[in-house]
Amino acid sequence: MDLHEAQAIPPLFGIAATRIEPADSGLINRTFVVTAAAGRRHVLQWVNPIFPEVVNVDIEAVTAHVAGRGLLTPRLLRTPGGALCVPADAGHWRMLTWIDGETVHCAASDQVAREAGRMLGTFHTATADFTQPFQSRRPGVHDTPGHLSRLRETLQRRTDHPRFRNVEPLGAAILHAAGGLPPLPPLPERVVHGDPKISNVLFERRSGVALCMVDLDTVGRMPLPLELGDALRSWCNLAGEEVRTAEFSTQRFAAALEGYAPAAADLLTEMEIASLIPAMRIIHVELAARFCADALNEDYFAWDSSRFGSHSEHSEVRAAGQMDAALAVERQLPELRRIVARILPAGR
Repeated sequence: MDLHEAQAIPPLFGIAATRIEPADSGLINRTFVVTAAAGRRHVLQWVNPIFPEVVNVDIEAVTAHVAGRGLLTPRLLRTPGGALCVPADAGHWRMLTWIDGETVHCAASDQVAREAGRMLGTFHTATADFTQPFQSRRPGVHDTPGHLSRLRETLQRRTDHPRFRNVEPLGAAILHAAGGLPPLPPLPERVVHGDPKISNVLFERRSGVALCMVDLDTVGRMPLPLELGDALRSWCNLAGEEVRTAEFSTQRFAAALEGYAPAAADLLTEMEIASLIPAMRIIHVELAARFCADALNEDYFAWDSSRFGSHSEHSEVRAAGQMDAALAVERQLPELRRIVARILPAGR
């Protein structure tokens, strides 16, 4: 969705825009900053069709709940007729209140990771008593056996792909690593953000204090160690996710948990604490499997043509990076376990 299409939307929410500008945003939705009279700003988003319109009912309920707990959060605006969104030919449009802050795309320091951990823990604590059923569901999220099965099937079916010989050894290594993963025990499902990458935490520009969680399309229920594992595998890889060689930082890992622990001190059970590192290992391998399958299927929604020669090449690099990070975590397991035992002692 481009700027021309975006210009027609604010009046449908009763807003007379004086300026609309594209915002720095992700690969799924498209985000614009809308300026109205007296410099008042709002956020306008075109939401990808992978998220149904009913997701806004969930967002409205969760943000009302956390706002009631005193947390800062973007809130959905309604049309004059009371609708939470406006349908488009593909996807839909919505508008949200503006929170003045900064989005970052990597946890560039221990302090950033510590603040992100504090914010995520605060969000988990604030939503711990949210009992309303979710209207929108994301089937197959963190279905590790399903992702591994898809990779096996893809390696058998896509031998005709021009880059099969490049991808197949990596796929075999991922499947081998998956065989050594520890299973998770039965765990309670809790309300989670669902995509806790660092760019979904908004920071105060000058102080670096984390202000709130944003982009709640993925909110739902799942075992909390999977959410934490996803956050930590993302925040603690100093090399980023677009290179083959990972640099997993135990120091960054400790900083993130130091932020999270006080904010969610009474939330985690002993079993959830014990499952944190195994869940992080599972997430690494699961993502590697997803990206590796996509290197042959090429049906992921976006790839960076400015840096890679093909969709397949980009996905292979992503897969290799996650696999290298998984190996880095395995090499540092004793230190990671000591950190967890120090910061999140079981039974406290």
